[in-house]
Amino acid sequence: MTYDYELTLIGYETEYDEIGQEINVPVERKILCGIKSIGRNEFYAAAQAGLRPEITFIIHNYEYNGEKEVKFEGQKYKVIRTYSTDFEEMELVCEKVL
Repeated sequence: MTYDYELTLIGYETEYDEIGQEINVPVERKILCGIKSIGRNEFYAAAQAGLRPEITFIIHNYEYNGEKEVKFEGQKYKVIRTYSTDFEEMELVCEKVL
């Protein structure tokens, strides 16, 4: 797999304002990824569960810290499933955030 695309992983850190209220602050990290399309069987099985998978990003396992949102080419996506294919690679199956 070649990692020809740039993907932004979006995580959140908790900070506190001047009166002590919690604020979730987004933290973005840019990594390189590969892209794979969603298979027909997976698409229809996910649709039955109310999910709409659009794209699969292939990344290195060690770069993923449980982020639930990503940004790719200006579009935000929600991670709906992760799958570790082997020791080095992980698939992030994502759907568009409208």
